[in-house]
Amino acid sequence: MRCVQCASFKDKVLDSRMSKDGTTIRRRRECVACGYRYTTYEQIERTELRVVKRDGTREAINREKLRNGLIKACEKRPVSMDRIDRAVDEILTELHRDHLSEVPSSGIGAKVMDKLHQIDPVAYVRYVSVYRQFEDVGEFIREIQALETRAARDPMQRRLFKE
Repeated sequence: MRCVQCASFKDKVLDSRMSKDGTTIRRRRECVACGYRYTTYEQIERTELRVVKRDGTREAINREKLRNGLIKACEKRPVSMDRIDRAVDEILTELHRDHLSEVPSSGIGAKVMDKLHQIDPVAYVRYVSVYRQFEDVGEFIREIQALETRAARDPMQRRLFKE
């Protein structure tokens, strides 16, 4: 690494730590030439995941677009930004795990619906209504009735009762 202070390439690593999720390594470095200390982060470089849209066009997956969709669905709901960011990370991790280089937009929509179903039922219905392009109140009612029949399953929550 090049020192940001003196541009020397000679440094030594003082400390290395793995992030909580295990995807990043934080390294604390010191320049041998001038003694300046700085931090670097090391991540695995993933292949770029591309979205295949309904009309057949392809584009790079946009993390911010995914995040903004979740934020819009969760607007004025008791869902923290931290939970939304974790959901985006989980969705992207699942997409990378499930697909080599391309994913249909319907696959992304399905993953978002699954996450929102776990996070907040109102946000889930909001997202589904836009995603599936509801045109009348009857579609809302059917979706809410279906939501009531199936319980939200959070994988982090323990089962309290045996079925």
